[in-house]
Amino acid sequence: MKRALTRRAPVAGVLACAAVVATLISPAGAQASVLPAPELRTPEGTTVLPNLDDDARRCTLRPGDLDRLDVAVDERLAACNDAADEVVNGPADAKDLTPLKVAPIAVSGRADGRVFVPAAQSPYARVFVVRDGKFVSLGTDGRLSAGELRRGVQLAVEARDVVRDRKRWDGRIEVMLSVTQRGTTRTARADLHVAPVLLQHDLQRAQHVFAAAPGPGEGQPVEVPAATRPPGQWQEFAGSLRKAAEESGLPESSVRFQPGTAQWWKDIWRQDIAEPGYVTRTTPRGRQTLRILLRSPNYWTSADGRSASLRRAGRLLYRDLRGPDVGVVQQYTPTSGREKNVDELLNFTGNFESLPPYAGHPQGRVLYGSSADRRPDPAFVGMLKAQGQQPSVVLDTSWLLVGHVDETVHVVRANNARGWTLAVSDPRKAVALLEQARRAGEGGQRLFADTVAEAKPTVDELLRYERHAGDNEDAARHIDGQLAVLLRETGLKPQEIVRLPVLYYRVESGEGLPRRHIALSPALANGLSLTARDFAAPSPHGPRVAGRDLFRAETERALAGGGVRVHWVENFSWAHLGGGEVHCATNALREVP
Repeated sequence: MKRALTRRAPVAGVLACAAVVATLISPAGAQASVLPAPELRTPEGTTVLPNLDDDARRCTLRPGDLDRLDVAVDERLAACNDAADEVVNGPADAKDLTPLKVAPIAVSGRADGRVFVPAAQSPYARVFVVRDGKFVSLGTDGRLSAGELRRGVQLAVEARDVVRDRKRWDGRIEVMLSVTQRGTTRTARADLHVAPVLLQHDLQRAQHVFAAAPGPGEGQPVEVPAATRPPGQWQEFAGSLRKAAEESGLPESSVRFQPGTAQWWKDIWRQDIAEPGYVTRTTPRGRQTLRILLRSPNYWTSADGRSASLRRAGRLLYRDLRGPDVGVVQQYTPTSGREKNVDELLNFTGNFESLPPYAGHPQGRVLYGSSADRRPDPAFVGMLKAQGQQPSVVLDTSWLLVGHVDETVHVVRANNARGWTLAVSDPRKAVALLEQARRAGEGGQRLFADTVAEAKPTVDELLRYERHAGDNEDAARHIDGQLAVLLRETGLKPQEIVRLPVLYYRVESGEGLPRRHIALSPALANGLSLTARDFAAPSPHGPRVAGRDLFRAETERALAGGGVRVHWVENFSWAHLGGGEVHCATNALREVP
């Protein structure tokens, strides 16, 4: 009696390096040689996309969805995508699938086959078979006929989710093929994996820029912290943003404005509703890429505990952006399950940015703000970590009233070996420029004189206040701490850092809480990169000498050293007085590799 054989199936040299294993299981011994080893081929590699877009645009909002304070609305919107059904929604959807092939095998008419994934992985993957030119879901049965096995079978695989928690699912998809004939079963396996979500970075050219527009009615949201002051001068903001995009070479259609509803339109912070990312795989036709918008984990519960909802402005992602090649993912912890130090402000996605690739980090790194006292939702942070490609750099932003990394740090182009550096807020430089204005005889000049600001202090008044309170020196020490982390983690040198003048002051942050900092003058690092060479910055309305805005001139000089042009956006009334700047009030979908 012959001993059962186990051997690796041959794979053609043109195929990707998949783990394809063939095994013999034979109770019949002598019949083992009758059944050849089956073979699963991976002609386009082993990466599988999470098929979360909506190629047929079948997912729509119901009337009232934008306003209902009900987390069930959010769950229903997130549940609709191309992977939610067992149908391939047209040729565009078929491109999002990873092909597999069952090589033709000489079997008898009584043989049959079965394709399946392990039970623990089945909620996260689906396998299709091509029959009569159409994709048909194999379901849990996965049966293949003897005729199909003899002819060879074309399969396709989709992932039904991204990796969120590696303890639940680590992204592996093990497609198994078993072939049985006359009591003998042989198997093959293809080891696939879901593509990780990669965050885009600011050196990638913007393709679509979106921002808010005024809506009707009161518009005061209840579910997120928001200033009660109405955002103003939208026409000035929108006009200067459009001009900046045009001067950067972006088409007019690239800038879009989204009004909110009468219940919450003052939630204008489009950067804070989602962090854009992407997934990609290589095909013979080039890269197949899907955008994945990571919705902010802002979760609200009513005082009586009867109502709960995610941030309603985030539903605009489903209405305006989800569609062909664009999906939305939401990952959050309900209020009842959160630890006390989870801060809703730090869940705004303006607190999540990314560093471009550099030595040792070919996909770059995630950058976010957190501390022992204030941190974002661990479930959201855990999902970013679970991608396994962009290790985090964590900065202490607890000293800031809002607490976002984009308030003080921005990636900009540089003429160095890596091609980029960091622009950071520099309160000491801002104070030095005030001193320069005073020495030039401009001590009585009022800052923000040409804005709607209620407080318009003179240069002398600001300098006296700083000598007394030391708010800017205190902010500078905190930024020194952030820079120490950034220099250590990135290998950048202090002389490579671009320092931009910003004035800070401390305000009350709540009963029993320490006073925290907020930008008094527009935070110049908190702008929007339109291309690697074009930066849309908030107009600073700084001190003037001989008719020249010193903050503006210093910013243009500092960024020009890296080949970056500054385009000024008027956001003082629309965003700055509400606690944000151009970056906070906009978002961008960028070119991806």
